[in-house]
Amino acid sequence: MGLGFTIGFIGVLILFHAAYSTIQYRALLKITEEEFSGSPLSVVFELSLGLLLCTWAALTVPGKFLCIHPDSEENRIVSLPANMDFMIFNHRGKIFPVEMNEKLRH
Repeated sequence: MGLGFTIGFIGVLILFHAAYSTIQYRALLKITEEEFSGSPLSVVFELSLGLLLCTWAALTVPGKFLCIHPDSEENRIVSLPANMDFMIFNHRGKIFPVEMNEKLRH
């Protein structure tokens, strides 16, 4: 895990350096009174490298992907109840009074 965090941190530093380089480049263009048409090629390369390193770190640091198939033995939930009427969902609808829910059903 230490290698993944290190590579991710280096990727973030490269992204910050690319942003700082773009800000400096735009300030230079303002001094020379030229129009900004795009970032220099070195900054685009830095952005690509930083994005690649951050993406690699984001995919390797969290760990192993788990199976999402319902029939898989690796799932944490062993089984669901046969009667779905008694399943409780915790959501924002519980703040409404019961009378309002009764009005909506009719």
